[in-house]
Amino acid sequence: MILFILLTIIVSFIIICLISERFIIFFKIFSFILTFFIFFYFIILWLYFDRISNNFQYIEHFLWNDTLNIYYSIGVDGISILFLVLTSFLIPFCILYSWYQYSYFFKEFIVILLLIEFFLINFFSVLDLFFSSIFFEVILIPMFILIGNFGSRQRRIHASFQFFFYTMTGSFSMFLGILLVYLHEGSTDIYVYYYSVYNYKIQLLLWFFFFISLSVKIPLFPLHLWLPEAHVEAPTIGSVILAGILLKMGTYGLLRLVVPVFSFANFFYKPFIFLLTFLSIYYVSLITFCQIDLKKLIAYSSIAHMGYVTMSLFTFDFVGVQGSIFLMLSHGIVSSLLFFLVGMLYDRYKTRIIFFYKSLYSIMPNFCLILFIATLANIGFPGTISFIGEFLILFSFLKINKIIFFFNSLGFIISITYSFWLYNRVMSLSFIWFYIYSDLNKREFYIILPFVLLIFLFGFCPYLILDTLEFSILNLLLTIDINFH
Repeated sequence: MILFILLTIIVSFIIICLISERFIIFFKIFSFILTFFIFFYFIILWLYFDRISNNFQYIEHFLWNDTLNIYYSIGVDGISILFLVLTSFLIPFCILYSWYQYSYFFKEFIVILLLIEFFLINFFSVLDLFFSSIFFEVILIPMFILIGNFGSRQRRIHASFQFFFYTMTGSFSMFLGILLVYLHEGSTDIYVYYYSVYNYKIQLLLWFFFFISLSVKIPLFPLHLWLPEAHVEAPTIGSVILAGILLKMGTYGLLRLVVPVFSFANFFYKPFIFLLTFLSIYYVSLITFCQIDLKKLIAYSSIAHMGYVTMSLFTFDFVGVQGSIFLMLSHGIVSSLLFFLVGMLYDRYKTRIIFFYKSLYSIMPNFCLILFIATLANIGFPGTISFIGEFLILFSFLKINKIIFFFNSLGFIISITYSFWLYNRVMSLSFIWFYIYSDLNKREFYIILPFVLLIFLFGFCPYLILDTLEFSILNLLLTIDINFH
């Protein structure tokens, strides 16, 4: 079933490449309908997903190389199906946002978006470590082009190369880890990988290889330097894809490749993990107060949130892992909405410096209402989607260690402070710099509305996500228990 979507994207990719650039309106309509169809298809798969099964579903096997014992196979469980839905949800709104942009390069822009979606779908559904690493690495190419060619400022080339070299170095580390797994087991199939026995020396080495690679993508301190620069220089669509789904590749990789397999190494490195995540949360949160660029502020906020996600994954607690995945999904929705809002401001006034945005409520009341809702969601206000994930994470920390609970609660309070400080600076009574202004138009409203609805839908009905996750997380924890003994 997922293969049908992948083949559809490939055929559409070929059609778009063959048709002349003169039919620009055709590209826009066709690409939007195509990506919306993919989203609708994954919604159908989610609705028909068996929530009481802890096995992978919709599995399809394809022979790649019988001699090397490497196979291309795809399938999803309760965790990956939600990330596929999130990926397919973001892409059509990226196209709708760019409807009146890139008039001369819209064809190339659509091709890049389709490539990104194709690689992401493969990464979240492939069941072989070799192919997983390929899609983990190859997505660098379209993102490199998107930042370097479609970025909004002069340093975009520098940012694209910085993004490429950071993540390429991490990808090399993952390649070494997978090569070691293959030499040890003679296969890279995920089932073989899960139920193999690794002695403690190999565990420590493999854990290090995989963690270094994935921590660059998350990113964790001190490997986070590429992210703020990439966000600032990238176009709005690039920031939405980066924050909405690409950062989740790192934490999803930890969930798939590290947490369930290396039980000894996980407990051995646990203090190191907690130290890095504490630094990521507190150091980055304090830096956030110093930012004057709207995009960079939201980018640093994303790093802090992903620190909570990473720490919660290594609690090895059902509630903690559940809250971690929920926070990943909620951050993908909320951060994407915030970057869309910042992009709409930049499209009007060609600046992201906070100093110039004062008394916006008097000239853009609808925009300010949406920004207030997004701010509430970003701080985890009760009734919004982020509250569920943050509550589950804090509850898990409370069960494990009250000191960790205290410091993480303090970190959430800091995030509340800088979020409302940002909103207050934008809304405060002051001189209005802009004399030509407009509130949200219909196209922008239709982009924003689904995000707002999802914020409240999953805030009041979290069981829609939690029910899907339950048995897959139990299976994950069972694998940890088997490997531990």
